[in-house]
Amino acid sequence: QVKLVESGGGLVQPGGSLRLSCAASGIIFSRNALGWYRQAPGKEREWVAFISSSGITNYQNSVRGRFTISRDSAKNTAYLQMNSLKPEDTALYYCHVGVIWGQGTQVTVSS
Repeated sequence: QVKLVESGGGLVQPGGSLRLSCAASGIIFSRNALGWYRQAPGKEREWVAFISSSGITNYQNSVRGRFTISRDSAKNTAYLQMNSLKPEDTALYYCHVGVIWGQGTQVTVSS
């Protein structure tokens, strides 16, 4: 059974940083593309960042230069490093592989 578990969310002030983690079981990250998505209250879920099986990355324009997606094959864990956070980054963040979604981790950016 494939399972994704996100962690690392929390409350942070504007300009702060957080690192989200996505731990996988039942699937080998290095052989699969992975995406991070987010959903803010009252809004649709949106794509944030992507890493291909070969390591190619891409980002939504609003986070490019502030967020970095990566993965550790030895730990079978993916990460989303988020710097210079803004209030509009507040959302529930999910990782996604194939048809599998994690349960999400809440990120709140507020002073």
